[in-house]
Amino acid sequence: MKLFRSIVLLSFVLLLFSNCRSNTIKKTSKQEVIDTQETVPHAEKKELVTSFNYWKKNPVPLVSAHRGGPYKGYPENAIETFQNIVNHTSTVIECDISMTRDSILVLMHDKTLDRTTTGKGDINDATFEELKQLKLVDNLGNTTTYTIPTLDEVLSWGKDKVLFTLDVKRGVPFQKVLAAVEKYNAQDYAAIITYRIQDAIKVHELNKDVMISVSARDDGALAQIEKAKLPTDKLLGFVGTRLPSETHYTKLKSLGIKTILGTLGNLDKSAVAKGNDEVYLKYIENGANIIATDRPLEVAEVLQKDKN
Repeated sequence: MKLFRSIVLLSFVLLLFSNCRSNTIKKTSKQEVIDTQETVPHAEKKELVTSFNYWKKNPVPLVSAHRGGPYKGYPENAIETFQNIVNHTSTVIECDISMTRDSILVLMHDKTLDRTTTGKGDINDATFEELKQLKLVDNLGNTTTYTIPTLDEVLSWGKDKVLFTLDVKRGVPFQKVLAAVEKYNAQDYAAIITYRIQDAIKVHELNKDVMISVSARDDGALAQIEKAKLPTDKLLGFVGTRLPSETHYTKLKSLGIKTILGTLGNLDKSAVAKGNDEVYLKYIENGANIIATDRPLEVAEVLQKDKN
């Protein structure tokens, strides 16, 4: 009788273990499906580029996702949007740094909350606690479940995942942004965007290790860079949103400055209108090291095809 009870008990334990294992496998499988769902073009993701110092030694063409790479269901300047891009390709995330009334650094492009959130009014007039109650809205006007992230959250998330170019909005102190960069030891993966040579000089004086994006649209801009005596290995030259001449790229290369071409706007629209994504390969061939675009997944796809 005891032997019979032992056999029954052992059978029950084995059956229970089998069911639990089956449920675990099914749950994992379902999660994998959720994590890999795709509604947008994608490139086969290769090794992520997560260090500017490493990249400068091997400057493979990179895609910079303007405002983080918003697509349907993925709003501007949201960590979930960044993750959607990095799920498909190695990337530079260009994002915008604003500040709340209580001096918390958050991601927001516009001066007001109206377009990209469920809120209203100037972001500078809102406290962070008030912003936490809002939801982000994608570029098609769809309300999402995502919330406005802080710069701290973004820098913490991005380590070993992406490179950043941080667009510091007017009125936000560079010192405060750099303090956050230093807090997360992010100097090697978070560059600061500047629009005036005076700001580039200031950023470099505040932190000698951080990368800086500078305007490099024409000979006048290059003359300012040379006069400022900024270390060119710490610079990314933004050549604008129009195609520079081959000579201009040659000058930047002779100075040792890696380049960013902004295809966001007319060049992206032209590629769509002509149905010619292969044109992005030409931009790289001409001298662009990074393409800043509103179509990061489409650009990444064509660049990846070219590698293969």
